[in-house]
Amino acid sequence: MKHRRPPALCLLLVLALSRSAGAAEPETPNLPPAELVARVLRASPMVQAATHQIRVEEANRDRLVAGSYEWNLRLGSQQRRSKPATGTDERFTEWNAAIERPLRLPGKSAADAELGAASVSVAETARGDALHEGSRNLLKTWFAWLKETTAANQWREQVALLRKQTTAIQRRQQLGDAARLESIQGSAALAQAEAALAQTEVRQRIAADDLRRRFPGLPLDEPTRIATPLPVNGRIEEWVESILEHSHELELARGETQIAILQAGRSRRDRLPDPSVGLHVARERAGEDQIVGAYISIPFPGSGRSASSAAALASAEAAGSREQAANQKISAEAAATFHAAAAALATWQAGRAAAEQLNQAAEMTARAYQLGEGSLNDLLVARRLANEAELNARLLQLEALESRYRLMLDAHRLWVLDEEKHAND
Repeated sequence: MKHRRPPALCLLLVLALSRSAGAAEPETPNLPPAELVARVLRASPMVQAATHQIRVEEANRDRLVAGSYEWNLRLGSQQRRSKPATGTDERFTEWNAAIERPLRLPGKSAADAELGAASVSVAETARGDALHEGSRNLLKTWFAWLKETTAANQWREQVALLRKQTTAIQRRQQLGDAARLESIQGSAALAQAEAALAQTEVRQRIAADDLRRRFPGLPLDEPTRIATPLPVNGRIEEWVESILEHSHELELARGETQIAILQAGRSRRDRLPDPSVGLHVARERAGEDQIVGAYISIPFPGSGRSASSAAALASAEAAGSREQAANQKISAEAAATFHAAAAALATWQAGRAAAEQLNQAAEMTARAYQLGEGSLNDLLVARRLANEAELNARLLQLEALESRYRLMLDAHRLWVLDEEKHAND
């Protein structure tokens, strides 16, 4: 016999599951949706320019594969005047024609094809780098707007609190329960808060306008709450290795080194000049002589070819040194980003604890003032300190979120936009 689950219990279970599903936090809170970010970034002019550059390098690759080895046609005409020992002078109209073409020596064709393919690969990497730099700029600009928005909201709360307090003091003064000095002090504190609010609202509008103009199509939806920052998991060596593995800047340096090495090899092959072969025909002495022949032309290499080869080799060595410098730079920046993300969490926690204590102190000072055991000046100072601490804690909270997202972004664990190097949008 089957046991039936009580209907009430089933209903409670369904409600609990639905609430837990609805309360699930997004993977990247306080950030715009990843698909929207991808669409905005891929439509940016810098990424579009990098996409067009891929087509340029593809055309250059085809040019290198085809080579500059073209057929040449030579046509000539001449007048021949013959003076025999006896008789009158003879004149003949003659002409000649030739067709010739330089030949690419073995190995050069493969080197040109490899060089063209490497250039296309570097252009594709540059497109990924443009996407990544765009992501960095978007993340920085987005959090700049969030910080200014948070500051404006915090000052609005402070203005509302001081306005309520000022109204209460003025009412008490009218009833003869408060001195005029307290009314002046309250009004001055409110005016200062309103001035600070006006300044933050201007900065908020500037940040919002900057974000709209840099990344059109990105909606500016203010978050209902600031997410709790999460700790950075994993060892620093793992993060640095991951960032180096996915670094477009380092991949670009490696690609440029590869191109320089291929160019050095190609220049070394050019120390042996390419020959030209041709066929020629001629008609001389008014057709009495018909000439058909073949020829080969081989340039004699000079010191210029050796100098070009030496310069290409030195360029390859310089590119290798730049690659090493890029590796050191990116490694140091990755370590600094990791430390900044780890420290930002501890800094926010300390700031949050200080804000809570100062808020408690402000509440206690307010109760004391209501009971006539404290002065208005003490209350205003306490609330000013609490407001500054609360604002600082919220900004540190956003800083911790941004630092962790920046670390994830450089390690390609956030907004992975270039799974394929070359995507036609």
